[in-house]
Amino acid sequence: NSKLHMVSDGRDRPLSFFLSPGQMSDARGAVGLLGDLPKAKRLLGDKGYDADWFRDKLKRKGVRTCIPPRAKRKKPASYNRRLYRKRHRIENAFARLKTWRRIATRYERCGDLFLSAICIAAIVFFWLPK
Repeated sequence: NSKLHMVSDGRDRPLSFFLSPGQMSDARGAVGLLGDLPKAKRLLGDKGYDADWFRDKLKRKGVRTCIPPRAKRKKPASYNRRLYRKRHRIENAFARLKTWRRIATRYERCGDLFLSAICIAAIVFFWLPK
């Protein structure tokens, strides 16, 4: 099984993505996308990205984080709750990809073919309005 990691813009369009093994954590998978991260002031993520080392990497790149802390964290990091409400945009990008039945049901078992279908869908979504 594999997991899709993706960076999207404020208009629900996928900008960069890759497939990782299914057991890889969100934060570890996101490291693969840091090199392709577009110029951004902030990164919005869910609790799966709450790791000090990940926050530090983003800080060194000049990107501020808006990631809520995990429930069992000893020193919870602060985040902007108002800004965090906009995180639905990345979820919208995933939902938009899943409007393609081939992607939603994962017809292709081979990761390369599945990623190719995602690339085609991303190109269509990038150039066509909603």
